[in-house]
Amino acid sequence: MPGSAERNLLIEENLPLVGYLARELHSRATHVPLEDLAAVGALALVTAADAFDPELGVPFGAYARRRILGAFADEMRSMDWASRGTRRRIKETTAVRDTLTARLGRTATVDEIAATMGVPRENVVEALDDAARTVTSLDDESVYDVPSGMVLPEESVLIRERREALAHAVAALPERMRLIVHAVYVQERTVKEIAEELGVSHSAVSQQRAEAVRLLHDALERHTEGAAMVPVSRVSVETRDAFFARIDALDPARRAAASAPAAVPPHLTPRAATA
Repeated sequence: MPGSAERNLLIEENLPLVGYLARELHSRATHVPLEDLAAVGALALVTAADAFDPELGVPFGAYARRRILGAFADEMRSMDWASRGTRRRIKETTAVRDTLTARLGRTATVDEIAATMGVPRENVVEALDDAARTVTSLDDESVYDVPSGMVLPEESVLIRERREALAHAVAALPERMRLIVHAVYVQERTVKEIAEELGVSHSAVSQQRAEAVRLLHDALERHTEGAAMVPVSRVSVETRDAFFARIDALDPARRAAASAPAAVPPHLTPRAATA
């Protein structure tokens, strides 16, 4: 297992991989929000750094990519509304469309597809509409059937909890940091472009990006370790506490815990007092 400093370096160096894979998948599955994919991928990267064992001889980039793609597949499975029958009908229709398109040298029309399949035109229209909003519109369900990225069943609850914690943390970042994180890791814009838009130096954007990553790390550590966490961010205590407070305001579980009445020791209950 890598040390804390090595783990943080692995995360920082490979965050661009999350943006690349998220955008590549989003280009083929536009119904999945890019921001959701980026958040899921970032969490998978963090868990990959936690679990990585360099002694296995596997490069971290390859290991992380497998974990990220597995997390994407799990996310898309959870969003998929289509039954097996619907997915089969979509696959058959798109296969005929692609075959005709290759043969004709142009995009096949709905009527041509319907005539080839021997089905009413309305069936083809419905199948193509469904294909546009389901994961089976991807090539041969290649992403839908991606291996689970070595995520064990017992990890699923933890991963879901950390995914929610990361989403709250990103939303709670200071406005400038949140804008930079979105621009770098979701929009895949260059630091130079962001600096020009914000009217600041290249180094200022790089520093803000690095500090945002450290704050997100602190948020995840706080989520799992509680008061025992050791912060790595370099912001002031007041800024970090305000960040944590915004996270708590976004997290229903933390809000409920904070508003719950404190337990009264048995020796202070009315029954004990009158005994």
